[in-house]
Parts: sequence; C-alpha cells; structure tokens
Amino acid sequence: MPAFQKNIVEKIKNNSIKNLTSIAFDLEDSVLDEKLSDAEKTLEIILHDLKSLNKKLPLIFIRVRSPQHLQAIHEKFSSFTEIITGYLLPKFDLNNAENYVDAISEINFNREMPLYFMPIFETENIAETENLIEIKNLLESVQDFILNIRVGVNDLSNIYGLRWNFNHTVYDIGVVRDILISILKIFSKDYVVAGSVWNYFGDEKNLAWADGLKKELNLDKLNGFIGKSAIHPSQLPYIFDSLKVTQSDLNDAEQILNWTSDSHGVAKVSGRMNELKCHYKWAEKIKILSEIYGVQNDKNLV
Repeated sequence: MPAFQKNIVEKIKNNSIKNLTSIAFDLEDSVLDEKLSDAEKTLEIILHDLKSLNKKLPLIFIRVRSPQHLQAIHEKFSSFTEIITGYLLPKFDLNNAENYVDAISEINFNREMPLYFMPIFETENIAETENLIEIKNLLESVQDFILNIRVGVNDLSNIYGLRWNFNHTVYDIGVVRDILISILKIFSKDYVVAGSVWNYFGDEKNLAWADGLKKELNLDKLNGFIGKSAIHPSQLPYIFDSLKVTQSDLNDAEQILNWTSDSHGVAKVSGRMNELKCHYKWAEKIKILSEIYGVQNDKNLV
C-alpha cells in the first residue's frame, strides 16, 4: 500500500482485514517523486502509532527506491526497527545489486535480530539469463537475509507495452512468462520465489476478477511460486487459501517423509504414484506449507 495510508493503523487495531499477515509500505512507484518527503513523514507517524498499539502486528516491510534511499530510510526509522521486519528492494539488477548487497551487510552487521530483504526483479536487465546467474552469485554472501525473491510483472510487461485482463493470466504473455520461468529455474532451488501482483479486485457481487486470480494462483503453485503480492484486502482470502495444502498432498508427503519400505522406492496411494527419490523435496515443501498455512479438503481447491 502507498505509505500515505494512515487508516491502516485503525484497521490493524480492530482486526478488520482478514488474513492480513504482512504489509509493505510503498515509498516507490505508488508515490510521486515530489511527494516522497510527505510520504516519509506520514510513514513515520504510522510506524509510531503501530508501535504504540501494544499488540501483535503483521510483518512490516518498507519498499524503498534505491540503495542510497535504503540507507537513509533505515537511519530515519532506526527507532522503529523492533517492529520492522525488513525492506523491499525494487528494480534489483546488475546496475544496483552490489550497492544493495553492501547495504544489506552493513545494516545487519552486529544486529541480534536480523532485518530481511526482498529483491524485486522487474527490469529489462534481468531478462537475460546470464545476468540472473551473476545476480545470484552476488546475493550468495547475504543469502541468510533474503526472505524471498519477488517479481514485478507490471514493470516487465511495460517493457513490451503489454497488459493482461482478468480473462487471462500473466502466463499467457509469452515474453513475460519466459522471464518468470528463467527466474524460477535459477533461484527457486535455493530461495523462495513469490508470485506477482494481480491487478484486479472487487466485491462479492461480481467475482470475475476472483476467478482470474484463482486461475493464476493455481498456475503460480504449479510452476513453483510461493506466495503472492496483494494490492487490495479482497484478494487476501484467495491468496491465503491457495497456500493451504490439500489433505491428499499432505498424506502423500507424510508417507514419503516417513518411508517404511526397506526394499521399494515407489508406492501406490490414492490413485497416483509416490516415488521416494523423485518426490522427497516436494514432500518437504508440502509439510512446511501445511504447518504455516494449514490444510484444506481436496473438494475446496482454490
């Protein structure tokens, strides 16, 4: 949300937003350049009021503009670091990666409770596979502080002058889909890679937007994205439910993780095959997601 949104304090106080687990206060694209100073002043008031609530808060992140802005904001809000979980780093690519990595190291130097960072891949620079590999190498020294990798599909689509409606998903835009797959291929073995924003939202009267969101969430999950940025509270229940695992997947995962056969590496269950060597990493992921988000009946699939 834009950092101007002061009413979020009252909403958090009253628990009025269902499934609100984290918040990103944006000081970047949603704030005009000439209004940045005003947004920072407003965010300072918001953080002060949130700190005063004396209750469990959602995870709080701040989206900055550059490595220099990160350092300035971290210093400006140093009295609020006990309620700040970390920072989002937009337009992260080879033009700024080294400076961001230096800032991450400096900010976490001698900190007892680390601050976490979420690089956002959304520039033309990251469309090249060799650049992604170089970025991954640069991030290795601060990997412990990288909460996840995020993707900015609106910026990537804008490079090519494209946009999708609620009847399609981002996977229908070939040039963008290929970039997303490259990011997953290089990063998802070692990092959580979160899904992109869905541009549509609304109420319960017309759920065409929600049908599109659910379709994209299924494709996110199928391809290996975990989580998704929400731009409106109405999206949160769908995103949260999509992260719940099905009971049948959990049953399979537990069978794989607690393998009992001393001779066979494959077993039939629920009409499909479980193979110890091929499905073990998947099973570990399913078990972790079930502990965080819970389990849903197979009939209630998103």
